[in-house]
Amino acid sequence: MYFKILLNYILGYVQIEIEGYYIERFINFCHQQKIFLWNFKKKTEAAATFNVSIQDFRRIKPIAKKSRCKVKIGNKKGLPFLFYRYQKRKIFFLCLFLIMIAIFTLSHFIWNIEITGNETIDKAEIEKILQENNFKIGKSKIGLNTKEVINQIRLQRNDIAWVGIEIKGTNATVKIVEANLKPDIIQEDDYCNIVATKEGRITKISAGNGTPVVKEGEVITKGSILIGGWLEGKFTGTRYVHANGEVWAKVWYTATAQVPFKQLKKEQTGNVENKYSVKINNFQINFFKTLSKFQKYDTIETSKKLKLFSNLYLPIEITQKRNEEYTEIEVTYSKDEAKQMAIEEAKQKIEGQIKQKENILGEQIHEKQTEQYIEVEVIYEVLENIATKEKIVF
Repeated sequence: MYFKILLNYILGYVQIEIEGYYIERFINFCHQQKIFLWNFKKKTEAAATFNVSIQDFRRIKPIAKKSRCKVKIGNKKGLPFLFYRYQKRKIFFLCLFLIMIAIFTLSHFIWNIEITGNETIDKAEIEKILQENNFKIGKSKIGLNTKEVINQIRLQRNDIAWVGIEIKGTNATVKIVEANLKPDIIQEDDYCNIVATKEGRITKISAGNGTPVVKEGEVITKGSILIGGWLEGKFTGTRYVHANGEVWAKVWYTATAQVPFKQLKKEQTGNVENKYSVKINNFQINFFKTLSKFQKYDTIETSKKLKLFSNLYLPIEITQKRNEEYTEIEVTYSKDEAKQMAIEEAKQKIEGQIKQKENILGEQIHEKQTEQYIEVEVIYEVLENIATKEKIVF
């Protein structure tokens, strides 16, 4: 679509104003006649504007008459009208012509690669595989075998379920669907035990099948057998089964945090300096001195690739380095302030691990103080089902 618009710009197009109560009918007739309209904007219920090529403009007149609409030319745009307007400026047109040739040539290469769908997989790992298979920025689209690249990614990564590569303009989008790696599934006819996933104190045992081997109140370690995958009978003896059941226990989550009484705190001065650089493919031009005029500062770097349309990137990247000056101020906290900060930090570490916060039974806080800092240990007691199945191997 973008190349069609670009072609119409080269050949010339006009902006049309249309008036009438049957604009939808006019559009449908144009679609039926395969007349390309773009940049359609509705001004009122009975008026709109759109762009159409010079050749198609002659074809829309009878359609407008048929749909009882009036059309008139608004603006004339494109190279033919530009040439007519500036026909004495030969150098300008020569430069413009060279730019058009450059854009046309650059459109045959990939200048931007996007990787989407990766949540747990590091983006750099996918980029490395792409580089090893010669799929990189600056690669020509002519003769590019995307299927081979996809196959290589699938062969090297068993944590990827599906890969797709879509190329539009000079932009390549690598779409990934991560595999949901599940633990080994134990079949219903397999003999198995119920074992503990973590350390805890047993509070309740519900054995659907199998023999409980622990008691309520007993403290067990990770991997201990909770419900054995066997049954014993007076006449049948010992026979193995597929154990089922739940075992609830009190488990403990622990985290520590240390907060010094004296700390250096950053305070922004409000002074900022911006430094810019331009990267053309692999060649970089810096428009600034390497060293900053600030002694202490934070740097925020942002990069933006130039593009003509949403998928027509150019091999030009503009980088902005924003340096924000700060000073360091020594702050002294009281024991209570430092203790509260340490408790909040430790709790944040723990609460990220607990899935069901409504099952938290209580908490304990232990502290240790020196002249320089206070250290806090926070212990959460949580009620959890710690049972999981483990296949019996003979």
